[in-house]
Amino acid sequence: MEVHNTLGNGFQEVIYQRCLSIELNENGIEHQREVEMPIFYKGQDVGLRRADFLVMGEIMVELKAIIDLEDVHLAQAMNYLEAYNLPTGLLINFGAKSLQFKRIFNKSWQSKNLSNHGLDNLNK
Repeated sequence: MEVHNTLGNGFQEVIYQRCLSIELNENGIEHQREVEMPIFYKGQDVGLRRADFLVMGEIMVELKAIIDLEDVHLAQAMNYLEAYNLPTGLLINFGAKSLQFKRIFNKSWQSKNLSNHGLDNLNK
């Protein structure tokens, strides 16, 4: 919120990315910016994709600077979670008049890890 409140909308995504990194540093939140992560298809590495942020080693943060989030952006972020095998993420849009954000969850990851801990009945 601080970045959006300070800058407003209208800047390129990379500007918001740099500002968010400053805010995360100032708040002592461990993160990596523009992390190259491999994409696998049927167990084979088919290329790399950069996550805007990887926070605390397990939360993907994808930034946008567009007029409005659409379903395709949410689907893209959900696909990245599955491809990166991460449990959760945030999709944040700085381009709208009001900050837009969506929390996203990797349902495949939760199922795998719950069953590994004998907690698979929680999904039923």
